[in-house]
Amino acid sequence: MISQKMQQAINDQINKEFFSSYLYLAMAAHFEEQNLPGFAHWLRVQADEEREHGMKFYDFLLERGGKVALQAIAAPPQTWTSALEAFKEVQAHEAKVTASINALYELALAEKDYPAQVLLQWFVTEQVEEEKNAAEIVAQLEMIEAHGSAVLMLDHRLGKREDE
Repeated sequence: MISQKMQQAINDQINKEFFSSYLYLAMAAHFEEQNLPGFAHWLRVQADEEREHGMKFYDFLLERGGKVALQAIAAPPQTWTSALEAFKEVQAHEAKVTASINALYELALAEKDYPAQVLLQWFVTEQVEEEKNAAEIVAQLEMIEAHGSAVLMLDHRLGKREDE
């Protein structure tokens, strides 16, 4: 049986993961409107991945006899002034998610919740990849400095991201 404290923390994380999905879907819609389908595709794939992360926590709670308590999901922003601004937000958001996962892991250690520690180890590793991907795109966008053709080339490359 999972502790009440751990159950509440995981329910909060489910909300954070679903917000991440909403945020990336909002960004995808923005890039579709800007005629940058590659950026939109990359963000749609990311949104799907975040929803899957939320479902991992959801299923984990149910498997442990916990209660899933879904909460309202905050509305994300709708527009960004540039691709660089959007991906800097992705980078900052992923850093926040990493901090949240780390705090959950610390709670699992304190609660001596070994199954949660195993689950969270996967997320700790996943967040390293998430932050790296966002940082690479930000670095590339900073090199581009809004040169139209280079943005289109990056858009084309991001459009080739495969669903994970």
